[in-house]
Amino acid sequence: MDKIRNFSIIAHIDHGKSTLADRMLEITGTIEKRKMQDQVLDSMELERERGITIKMQPVRMKYSHEGQSYILNLIDTPGHIDFSYEVSRALKAVEGSILLVDSTQGVQAQTLTTLGMAREAGLRIIPVLSKIDSPLARVEEVKEEVIKLLDCSPDEIMLVSGRTGEGVEDLLKEVIKKIPAPKEADASGAFRSLIFDFKYSTHRGVIVFIRVMGGRVTRNTPLIFKIAKETFTSIEVGIFSPGEVPVESLGPGEIGYIVTGIKEPGIASVGDTVATLNDAHEPLPGYMLPRPVVWASIYPESQDDFIALKQALGKLKLSDSSYTYEEESSGTLGRGFRCGFLGMLHLEIISERLHREFTLDLVVTMPTITYEVVYKSGPKAGKMETIYSPAHFPDEGLLSEIHEPWVRCVIIIPAKMLSNIMTLLYEHESEIGDSENFGEDRTRLTLKMPLRELMRNFFDKLKSASSGFASISYEIEGMRDANVVRMDILVADEVLPAFSRVVSRRIVEQEAEQAVEKLHAILPRQMFVMKIQAKALGRIISSRTVSAFSKDVTQHMYGGDITRKMKLREKQKKGKKKMKERGRGSVDIPHDVFLKMLRS
Repeated sequence: MDKIRNFSIIAHIDHGKSTLADRMLEITGTIEKRKMQDQVLDSMELERERGITIKMQPVRMKYSHEGQSYILNLIDTPGHIDFSYEVSRALKAVEGSILLVDSTQGVQAQTLTTLGMAREAGLRIIPVLSKIDSPLARVEEVKEEVIKLLDCSPDEIMLVSGRTGEGVEDLLKEVIKKIPAPKEADASGAFRSLIFDFKYSTHRGVIVFIRVMGGRVTRNTPLIFKIAKETFTSIEVGIFSPGEVPVESLGPGEIGYIVTGIKEPGIASVGDTVATLNDAHEPLPGYMLPRPVVWASIYPESQDDFIALKQALGKLKLSDSSYTYEEESSGTLGRGFRCGFLGMLHLEIISERLHREFTLDLVVTMPTITYEVVYKSGPKAGKMETIYSPAHFPDEGLLSEIHEPWVRCVIIIPAKMLSNIMTLLYEHESEIGDSENFGEDRTRLTLKMPLRELMRNFFDKLKSASSGFASISYEIEGMRDANVVRMDILVADEVLPAFSRVVSRRIVEQEAEQAVEKLHAILPRQMFVMKIQAKALGRIISSRTVSAFSKDVTQHMYGGDITRKMKLREKQKKGKKKMKERGRGSVDIPHDVFLKMLRS
């Protein structure tokens, strides 16, 4: 065990975690140089396309130092705030972390968040500046920021370039020196391990990713999930190098996987303990359950695909335990699922994976947050209810109280752009807290705001107002009184639940105009005139008309009496009127319209 080092790389998004991991794999000879490619550990197609890490990925490396051979277990983690649950699980499986800071950007908001998580886990922190080869690098300035943040000496800060490999070998030696070897949690010799992730294989069933806390496990060993109380026999044990490589056994302090053979979703869960059948100990301390931030309903375009969607969500849950789902039904959209996500990017990623990996055409409703309402009249008078969907948000006259979640945010911005940001914060109902200088020309701002406003394109507006230099991290703080109303979108006099949303009373007219205008621009024309309307506060507050397709019914005619043409046009007019009457409630809205509205 004294020759094992378990560590992770944590950082703000785009600070170079995956590139640094690539160079470590190359230097240690884990992957041959001829087989190297960018983002080796980002195996998902979406990760490569977007250039971001979505899933944490463990890998084992072997490295010799001062005549001794060491096993280095690295877990590469995501940097985006929506995937912080992935980071929290990775930190429980290691003894130390490399805190990576981009020398061109300096300390960012998510740097502070991930550092706080690592400190809370009691990990040894190694500060590292990346991208030192860049012409835009501000090494000395960023060093001062890190010194102030960690209260460390300049000599403790490592300088590396993931692209060229400069300083990476020295960093590996520092990992061996500074990060402590794992300690066996159970001295009795009985096998016990913590599940920090898992995935599903069609042929081999559930594959659990484990950190061994004590004892040793081999293939064909009878095991049990301590919390789920489900028994199984290990079909295979192995390590990540970086692909799955079978080994004879896994011992204390090691990170690896176990093939369970279980084909049924929902049995294995992160935070559960895998142990031998005769283990009498209590389960290991697991993880806090993820708390969804954003909710949206997902329906199959065709109700024939409902079972396929249900199976797809179950299988996807095995590779991403941070989202939740439960069945629901809609009079317009049919049967579907109400899903909870950790953010807007998380919602987008899950929707895209369902479409790509399972070839499903979906209808995704407008994302929303949860509200707590208290009824003042009717059969539910005096009762509190949690509302997950805007379509189910009660009418204004029925409620005495409405509560919504607020978040505590940390924003790091250039000091000279503070005035621009203040205007934006006022527009989004923010409460400004403390501010302090961070580095030579940057300010760290603490504030509170409704989660609803954070979702209203706040990230994009913040980046625009700061010319791309601002960064933000946030955490849910609690519930407060809300002044909001439900806004419905009607097409051909029919309410479309997928487009319903809960908006601030202060900007309901503005939101209505924008929604109607956007839908008017993207909704295909029909054979009859359609009205697009926004309804709130008991009245129609915005309306646009989509003109019908026009056909020249007199095209085949030439010459003759004008009354013949007039009769044909009158007949066409009556036909369109009849189609409009019959066509109410049957407007065909293509799948891409829902996606475009979602991204609005």
